[in-house]
Amino acid sequence: MTVAETNQHYDLDPRIFELFLGETRKYSSGLYRNDSDSLDTAQRNKLHYVAGRLALRPGQRLLDIGSGWGALILFVAANYGVSTVGVSPAPNQRDYVAARAAERGLTNRVRVRTGRVEDITLERRGFDAITMLGSIVHMPNLAEVFTKCRAALRPGGMLYVSESCYRNAAKRAEFSTRPSAAFVRESIFGWGDLRPLSDLVRGAEDAGLTITAVDDLTAHYHRTIEDWLANVAANADRLDAISEGLADDLTRYLRTANAGWGFTTKHYALVCRNKR
Repeated sequence: MTVAETNQHYDLDPRIFELFLGETRKYSSGLYRNDSDSLDTAQRNKLHYVAGRLALRPGQRLLDIGSGWGALILFVAANYGVSTVGVSPAPNQRDYVAARAAERGLTNRVRVRTGRVEDITLERRGFDAITMLGSIVHMPNLAEVFTKCRAALRPGGMLYVSESCYRNAAKRAEFSTRPSAAFVRESIFGWGDLRPLSDLVRGAEDAGLTITAVDDLTAHYHRTIEDWLANVAANADRLDAISEGLADDLTRYLRTANAGWGFTTKHYALVCRNKR
């Protein structure tokens, strides 16, 4: 797998993502605390939730693998006084985050490195926390990634991984080769492999990490995607002006994702600690 294969989606015109993801451009589940929460409120709730799970404090260092459009690193740098390093395969995302950091006076706390985390040298024991929000799906070798994360964490450091997962190995075997799954992999992401939660837990434990929490956020991701679908419908003409047929492709992708929740797929947040 190459960087080009994984960034075919994420290196698209940045305007696309604001039109359907909302103002934060956060490409993962929100957290809805009330029935009246908007998408943007839910995404800010989720960023506070992640920071809380990691017990972030001023002066700490955070590595965000698959940092996207910078929602998390920009947020915790501004609100928690954390120094952040993002990793993204897409130059568009790196440039976008750098511009937003400069606008907000956060250049000294926000940096993005371009490439795959597997190919980047990380400072040994250089980070207090590491996050992967919806990005481990693009990484073929779980053992390599978890081992590398543990080596980069300081003693007591925290790892947060949120990911969509097949309910179990049987559901993965049954559904992963169906045309709808192939459409998402080949037409949207370039490469991705949903796994059962048990694979993630095993990968973390085999790397020497201790699991401290597992949270089921499936209902929150379902509602997040419903809000994304509403944004696609409201902005269909603008999306198609950027790329013909884009609104229909996004609608098909998002409806495919939402159809499986609770039956074939779940969405979990896994929190781990590097004990030593």
